[in-house]
Amino acid sequence: MTDILVLGGGYTGVTAALRAARRTRRTGGRVTLVNASPRFTERLRLHRTAAGERLTDHALTDVLAGGGVQLVLGRVAAIDPERHEVRLDPPDGHETRVLRYDKLVYALGTVTDVTVPGVAEHAYVYDDHAATVRLSRHLDTLTRGTVVVAGGGLTGVESATELAEARPHLRVVLLTRGRPGAMMGAGARAYLDRALERLGVEVRAGVEITKVLPDGVELAGGELIHSDATLWTTGTRGLPQAAASGLAVDERGRIVVDEALRSISHPDVYAAGDAAAITQSFGVLHGTCQGGIPSALAAADSLAATLRGRRARPFRFGFFHQPVSLGRKDAVIQFTRPDDSPRRWYLTGRAAIAYKETVSDSPFTLFRLIKRGLVPVRAFGLTAGRS
Repeated sequence: MTDILVLGGGYTGVTAALRAARRTRRTGGRVTLVNASPRFTERLRLHRTAAGERLTDHALTDVLAGGGVQLVLGRVAAIDPERHEVRLDPPDGHETRVLRYDKLVYALGTVTDVTVPGVAEHAYVYDDHAATVRLSRHLDTLTRGTVVVAGGGLTGVESATELAEARPHLRVVLLTRGRPGAMMGAGARAYLDRALERLGVEVRAGVEITKVLPDGVELAGGELIHSDATLWTTGTRGLPQAAASGLAVDERGRIVVDEALRSISHPDVYAAGDAAAITQSFGVLHGTCQGGIPSALAAADSLAATLRGRRARPFRFGFFHQPVSLGRKDAVIQFTRPDDSPRRWYLTGRAAIAYKETVSDSPFTLFRLIKRGLVPVRAFGLTAGRS
């Protein structure tokens, strides 16, 4: 038997675990997925949770059912790649548990970058479902007040518009160094700007937050903006466990991998999704579900090929779109070149809403297909296949 340990039960980890179980079942693979929570968190929809919407509660046991994957609950405390061991802090307060592995897939994702003073102490973040629920419950207590959303990327825009639509009694201020949706083309950006204006979101572009305070934020130059709740969406970095283990990481704490998604320092460790520094012809991938799921499939296939004594195929990926919801009644989809630069085409309105919801639902469809040994045609950056 070959013990395959997958760390992280998000989109990337579940995909990698199910795929590895399917691809190694004839070569004696035994796959275990480790996650801190029994819940599968839909990170693509956390902005809706923040706005107060009650979403479907997905248990990881249900998501994994029939896939040949064992689930172990626990928070990863340390990784020892030399001894092939992972130490877990179990959620029930019992003694620390140690799991051994022959092959490891690291899919723990990233966490919010809290290097700006005051972020860790005073800002709300989207690191997990529980943290998002805390923000929502705090907003429930406000009959009036100001919510500051820091960051004009897609997460910041989705959050600002969702909060403004769902909680019209609150003032929503979006603070960003550039302009909201800066990565989009001119037409899509103009549409996005009109949506922000229509929903009453106050946009302050070209500003830098230097400190988060208990009741506001401080900008470069000393200006203070009052805030009853500050949501921080400006950047992420890898968890410290990777660097602490001696695995080679980049400046953001992501595991540096080769073209087969193996750690360049420890080839029995594979990394995928946000947690991996994956180089393509156009540069290092930035973390999205769009790239995370294909890299998870590729990491599992690479691992399976190695166990069969075959050469793993190089991972190749190109971006396709930038889907952005603008509240529940609007959206904009920017179609892109493989390097994520915008094409001329974009989609808006009802068609864009339907498109965005299809994208958000698609991982569950993929999970079912993987269990059956199928890969959808030209979806998730993949070609058709059968295992």
